[in-house]
Parts: sequence; C-alpha cells; structure tokens
Amino acid sequence: MSRYADRIAALHRQARRDERAFSPPADPPAEDEAMGYLREGFGEAVAVYLDARTGGPPVRFGVEEFDRLEGAMNTWLSLYARCHGVEIESDHTVRTAAEVLLDTHDVGQTAAVLTHVPGRESASAPPAADG
Repeated sequence: MSRYADRIAALHRQARRDERAFSPPADPPAEDEAMGYLREGFGEAVAVYLDARTGGPPVRFGVEEFDRLEGAMNTWLSLYARCHGVEIESDHTVRTAAEVLLDTHDVGQTAAVLTHVPGRESASAPPAADG
C-alpha cells in the first residue's frame, strides 16, 4: 500500500455514495451538479495521481489502490455525463485523464474531451432566435 491508500479509499467510498445517490435530472443538463462531480470527485482523483507522480520520488500504487482510484474517477465521469442526459460507461485511465488535465488546465474541458459530453453540436449550436 502506498501513502495514498487512505485518500484513495475515501475517494472510492465517496464515488460509490455519489453513484447510489444519483438521480437523473428532469431537464438536463444539470451543469452545477455535473461540475460538482468533476471538482469534488474526478479532479481530486486525478490530483492524487499527479501528486504521486510529481510530488517527489514516483509512488507505485498497489493493484487494488490503482483500480479503486481509476474506478472512482470513471464513476464521476459517468455521473458527469448522466447530468447531461447521456449514459456512458467510462473506462479511461487516470494517466490519460491527468495528461488531458495538464493540457487543458480545466476539469470541465478535460471531462468533455474524455466523454464527448456535451457533444460538439451542443457546444457550437447557434442560440435560438426569439419570436
């Protein structure tokens, strides 16, 4: 076990609680809820990985720790998508997520790149004309 074991276990537990408590929004997207999952969950999971890789000598996670970290991260990405009315089974590596986050410096953009949610048509659609 690494020095991150307790933090990873807490993230894993929180992801499971969030998943059980999730209720699909009646009128997606639920942007505030989606961003909450990214900031308080997904971003924290990626931060653990980045800290372990850049905060001194690289830390080697045990298999179970690493699986829990990636599982929690992917749970929050799936919940983010569900807040937008999209069902996905997220299966990204935490390394890929970390690389995208370092490139974008933004958890929302990172989630959009990884999940393709919201879709490009949503992001580039012109505003509806009045009347």
